[in-house]
Amino acid sequence: MSLSVLGDLNWLAVLVATIAYFALGSVWYAEYAFGRAYQRASGWDLNKPEKASPAILVVPLTTCFVLTLVTAMLGAASGTDTVMEGLLLGLVIGVGVALPVRFVTGSYDMTKPAPLTFAAIGAGYHVVGLTLAGAILGHWT
Repeated sequence: MSLSVLGDLNWLAVLVATIAYFALGSVWYAEYAFGRAYQRASGWDLNKPEKASPAILVVPLTTCFVLTLVTAMLGAASGTDTVMEGLLLGLVIGVGVALPVRFVTGSYDMTKPAPLTFAAIGAGYHVVGLTLAGAILGHWT
């Protein structure tokens, strides 16, 4: 694979998949989903600060973009061109890369009250997010 694949990408699909992946976080980490468990596991107070800067969203949005871009590049290189192929690609990247990375870094973080729960919730978000992004990319290829 070469970087020339960047010219072949459907950049609108990359953008939409990035936004969907990022937006999933607002549901995933909401109190009615995994927010309370994540808050307890992390030992953090995740209530929105009174004067939160929009800059706190830049890092998660950037990481969602990078992961979506890599998924799109791998999809282009592997000839992924259907929703099901994209879904499988996203799932493979999520389970094969994001989950192990999140678990190895999260489960050994002894500063967290429940490191395995912390790692599992974060890993689950990325597995589902990459699967969603892969499906969107596969559909629009």
